[in-house]
Amino acid sequence: MIDLYTWTTPNGRKVSIMLEELGEPYEVHPVDLSHGDQHSPEFLAIAPSGRIPAIRDRDSGMTLMESGVILQWLAETRGRFLPAGRERWKALEWCYWQVGQLGPFLGQAHQVLKYNRGRTAESEQKCREQVARVYATLDARLRGRSYIAGAGTGEYSIADILTWPWVSRFEWHQADLADYPAVRDWYLRIADRPAVQAGYRQPHYVNDVPLP
Repeated sequence: MIDLYTWTTPNGRKVSIMLEELGEPYEVHPVDLSHGDQHSPEFLAIAPSGRIPAIRDRDSGMTLMESGVILQWLAETRGRFLPAGRERWKALEWCYWQVGQLGPFLGQAHQVLKYNRGRTAESEQKCREQVARVYATLDARLRGRSYIAGAGTGEYSIADILTWPWVSRFEWHQADLADYPAVRDWYLRIADRPAVQAGYRQPHYVNDVPLP
């Protein structure tokens, strides 16, 4: 049994989607960021960074924070959603790209284009350029492919599970998925998965999966 400490954010949804895809038994512990739950001693004992998501494996006692390493640990210990051989490294390459580029750039867009819209024209323009850059990079990767990593046209992996929840906030990014047709098709393909829909609604229902 996995204890999942999470909230309704892209990073939080990565792990709940992964657990649903695995069919892994888990118990959700909501960490309400607006109420400061992330600063509680109980949560900090699990995640010293004070950031969601985090997990505790009741069987082994393992605790982990940071969505990327959580998904890699789950994939490697359960033997699913991570290609073998050379393709494993390509999958991890795109996982690190999500963590190092797509996530931070889109997270900044949330603050500037969603929560502080209209305050600084220069900052908004810079954010739009960064958004366009990561969406274009992803679109180029997905042309002729069904999924981000894997041989041939690709196979569904943690690279997709890490990336998809951030793209699900395309409206916050002021991004029109029609401008990125390969991303749009990939997004809809994954949005149709029952495990993705179930994981998206954790730790509680906010809204249905956004569709372009």
